[in-house]
Amino acid sequence: MRTLVIGDIHSGLKALKQLFERADVSTSDKLIFLGDYVDGWSDAVATVDFLINLKNTHDCIFLRGNHDELCYDWLAGEKDNPIWRQHGGSATMASYEKADAMTKKSHIFFYEGLHNYYLDTRNRLFLHAGFTNLKGVDFEYFQKTFYWDRTLWELALSLNPDLDVNDPWYPKRLTHYKEIYIGHTPVTRMGKTTPQQAANVWNVDTGAAFKGPLSLIDIDSKQVWQSEPAHTFYPNEKGRN
Repeated sequence: MRTLVIGDIHSGLKALKQLFERADVSTSDKLIFLGDYVDGWSDAVATVDFLINLKNTHDCIFLRGNHDELCYDWLAGEKDNPIWRQHGGSATMASYEKADAMTKKSHIFFYEGLHNYYLDTRNRLFLHAGFTNLKGVDFEYFQKTFYWDRTLWELALSLNPDLDVNDPWYPKRLTHYKEIYIGHTPVTRMGKTTPQQAANVWNVDTGAAFKGPLSLIDIDSKQVWQSEPAHTFYPNEKGRN
């Protein structure tokens, strides 16, 4: 059985389907999704429908992304957020205009059931963004940190690669887990389009909301599969700004 981690989808269902075909994803695979299922391309409703149905046939872990919470806040309470609309929310709202009440209800249930983080039996941590508590995720005071924080990735990138993990100055946040898998901050900001490792942190967000591909990684073999750049499936759309 493979354990496959999938980066930020941002409504790019067409890219996700191609990615699954290229990776030959089967029902024997465990699938861990790092969040941000919506806000980007026009397939928000279809993407969430696909993921809900996927749970019936595959072993799936769905983590909560910041965009998923923003969408939930609007969908469940019709809470207007102009900043959210400017960053992919408008496309999601347009997608939901065509959805019936039953679909919206099932999606609300899906968003409510998302996990803030997942820790497997081999002490590998999965979450959308990061955490700030030096003692680890179990001691985090602010739950929103799990899907909003960018300092974990920033810390990993800035770490001196020659610093030994047993050094007293080694960041305590990074010592609690064998590996940490995140999304949230596109590696395209670094000029990269493949999942990147810094210290024991792997960033699998390869910019599918913008001009990058959607990626998944087999966390045991570290083999990576990618779709074509997500924007090529939606040639008449702008995606995230």
